[in-house]
Amino acid sequence: MATIYIDEEISLDEASQQGTQASPFKTLQFAYLQRPAESQYLVRSPASESDTDVVDGKVWKPAAKSALKKAVNYYEQQKKKVAREQELAVRRKQEEDERNAVLMKAKEIVLEEDKSLPAPVKIKLDEVGDHIKLRNMDDATSQGTRVRVFGRVHRERKQKDVLFITLRDGYGFMQVVVSGKLAKTYEALTLTRETSMEILGEMRQVPAGARAPLDRELHADFYKIPTHWRAAGGDEAITNRVTADTDRSTLLNLRHLTLRGEVASSVLLVRDAVEYAFNQAFKELRIRKVSPPALVQTMVEGGATLFQLGYYGADAFLTQSSQLYLETCLPSMGDVYCIEKSFRAEKSLTRRHLSEFTHVEAELDFITFEDLLNNIEHMMCRVLEIVMEDPVIAGYIKNLNPDFKLPQRPFMRMRYSDAIEWLREHDIPNEEGQPHTFGDDIAEAAERRMTDEIKKPIFLTHFPAEIKAFYMQKDPDDPRVTESVDCLMPGVGEIVGGSMRLDDNEGLMAAFKREGLDPSTYYWYTDQRKYGSSPHGGWGLGLERFLAWLCNQHTVRDCCLYPRFAGRCAP
Repeated sequence: MATIYIDEEISLDEASQQGTQASPFKTLQFAYLQRPAESQYLVRSPASESDTDVVDGKVWKPAAKSALKKAVNYYEQQKKKVAREQELAVRRKQEEDERNAVLMKAKEIVLEEDKSLPAPVKIKLDEVGDHIKLRNMDDATSQGTRVRVFGRVHRERKQKDVLFITLRDGYGFMQVVVSGKLAKTYEALTLTRETSMEILGEMRQVPAGARAPLDRELHADFYKIPTHWRAAGGDEAITNRVTADTDRSTLLNLRHLTLRGEVASSVLLVRDAVEYAFNQAFKELRIRKVSPPALVQTMVEGGATLFQLGYYGADAFLTQSSQLYLETCLPSMGDVYCIEKSFRAEKSLTRRHLSEFTHVEAELDFITFEDLLNNIEHMMCRVLEIVMEDPVIAGYIKNLNPDFKLPQRPFMRMRYSDAIEWLREHDIPNEEGQPHTFGDDIAEAAERRMTDEIKKPIFLTHFPAEIKAFYMQKDPDDPRVTESVDCLMPGVGEIVGGSMRLDDNEGLMAAFKREGLDPSTYYWYTDQRKYGSSPHGGWGLGLERFLAWLCNQHTVRDCCLYPRFAGRCAP
């Protein structure tokens, strides 16, 4: 039995320390862990007047009983912990050996399709119809259709000797029941999420009280998983790379994987339905679709947000809007629209701004401002009606936005001047912290607060000419303002902007001069006023903002395939 020395001031808690006077430990706890149950533990402490063997005012004294008791208790706890860890390691090794043995045996199992069974019918996972019959489990004579399906493993769970798989193919989901020999193969035992599979089997009703997509399940009798169809597992498993705790930037880097999630894929499926509905609603009104160019040499919304690029030795830009080109189609095609990309070099990183967005734009000939408002209202409501008529898409929207209701017509009309008064009455300041005054460009935050309080769609109209684009027609009854409109939606703010267009050449030339623009580069646009002008107007809707409102998404970045904004142009 030895005497162990502790010096809390000058020593170290390292295994290399000897515990002697020349090489003491720093703490009693560490000393006891290294040298348990020795004869005594001496701690270097301040000396009293009665102490002998004093060196530099310090003397070696026995450790306090309470401190020693704590050290002993801690030692016993650590001893038990080490024993548990060793036991757990042994158990893990045993389980691993047993699992490896099972896997080795599983590799010997070879599946072969039973050719005596009926030929399978290839179907999509959401496919229904008279050609797909379900076995009624209460009827011994009932038979279900044998089908062949393809998809990826969305979820999987093992219950005794039965493997339940939720398969996904982009069209829907299907529950698959794998049992018997099929559940004991190497592929079944090592199945990972996102693995692609080909599965054959009989369609059956789900048992009473159970739930599954479309109230049916596929009982597999054969499946294939080629080696290169297997998804990564372990640290590289998709469930480890994309989690609820993954930071936003990483999720955007892994957008190609997050798109496989139920929320992201649902938003994109709704987007597909919305684009289709816009095309249908425009066709119902005999408004024709055109495809304007994306590479241009003129601006529409101001030079600050132009993306400039070289074009065979000349300057060119990515289009900010197709509006001017749509106007040129009116004389030959009548009312027209397009659904194209627009680009804005926005430095803003707000949740409703993108550098590349999908722009639904329309131009209408021989109309009044009231006609324009009615067209915007009709199109938005008709698109929503078409979308909600599809029960599958309506289901996605219900899951994403449980409180969604079709907006009521007519939309609320509010003039810009009335909005300024509303903001003042509700003590909502402008960006300088001052009360709003006529001429202010109402900021996004104030606009959204107003919309969220009113809680209904608003047509905000008649903006001052100095804060709107050069091509907008002035109100004949009040030349200070334009015949312009923004459609505001609760939770998002502006999703549509529109106006009547200047239709006389003299007024347009004055607007070019006021903005410092060279009209010669717009000759193809100004010629519209020389060769049979007309009262016309149009509007543009940001599809991602519309979807953010419809699908209750916090940011427009989640409403497009691969978002582009300041600082991000990948993947």
